[in-house]
Amino acid sequence: MSEKVIMTQQEIQRALTRIAHEIAERNQGCEGMVFIGMMTRGVPLAKRLAERISEFEHVDIPIGALDITLYRDDINSLGLQPVVRRTDIPTDITGKRVILVDDVLFTGRSIRAALDAIIDFGRPQNIQLAVLIDRGHRELPIRADYVGKNIPTSGTEDVAVRLTETDGREEVVIIKSVED
Repeated sequence: MSEKVIMTQQEIQRALTRIAHEIAERNQGCEGMVFIGMMTRGVPLAKRLAERISEFEHVDIPIGALDITLYRDDINSLGLQPVVRRTDIPTDITGKRVILVDDVLFTGRSIRAALDAIIDFGRPQNIQLAVLIDRGHRELPIRADYVGKNIPTSGTEDVAVRLTETDGREEVVIIKSVED
């Protein structure tokens, strides 16, 4: 396998700052907003976005963590006992603007599962999607409202987002399978 760095720590920070400003601008402020990060790397990204917005909008935005394990459409085909982590939605989301945050948007199936899970917690005014990387290859009609970077990939490539909070380093890489 070979890896190619496509975003450095500085580029990740710059993309998150841009997304934070886009969210505040498109929503004309951030009152009644809740950030929900998808486990695992969506959670620290949601925290970072909320912190950036708080710096220039001077509002505290509730931040939640969402585990979609039991909502996955491939759970029976995984063959393993799924590991379910704790979902933590710190406030009632009914009538709120929910910003769902994930690291990589690929087929759209994880986002579909997250939408199902969010609806089980209430009926938000709307749900917007923010992702650090959109790599294409959609299988469902799902589109991100906010994208850090579009990275066209092939079927033999994977995209790995590495964050300090989860991986001890900060970068986005394309991992290419090397065939023998």
